[in-house]
Amino acid sequence: MAENNTYTQIHIQLVFAVKFRQALIQNEWKDDLFKYISGIIQNRKHKLLSINGMPDHIHILIGLRPNQSVSDLVQEVKSISSKWINENNFIPFRFEWQDSFGAFSYGKSQINDVIRYIENQEKHHHKKSFREEYVDFLEKFEIDYNEKYVFKELI
Repeated sequence: MAENNTYTQIHIQLVFAVKFRQALIQNEWKDDLFKYISGIIQNRKHKLLSINGMPDHIHILIGLRPNQSVSDLVQEVKSISSKWINENNFIPFRFEWQDSFGAFSYGKSQINDVIRYIENQEKHHHKKSFREEYVDFLEKFEIDYNEKYVFKELI
């Protein structure tokens, strides 16, 4: 058996929204959704540190294993979880996640603060909309972005 001498510490906060930022994630099944997404992440050998969200978006903090790209993981989480939501008929029409997502990296010393932030989503969104929160992330992390592509909304 071959030894694995790969050691990493990669902490990523994933943020993605319901398509057109519709408030479709209901309290009645939100916890089941988060457990289901947790299972997807853990089955791919990543470490789930925190998950929470609002009716229109979610935040997930993970310890990422280097055997899968962030994009591939997010694609799998979105694809598998939206299929699960639709199969369970939680809403009367087709559920979809927005195509785009945010991924923000953190050092070990920041993890507890990020977990607290994710756990307190409801409190943060009393003061700030999801769009404002997301733009704040992009600016804090000095990520160039085009305003017209920051999470499309229904018009």
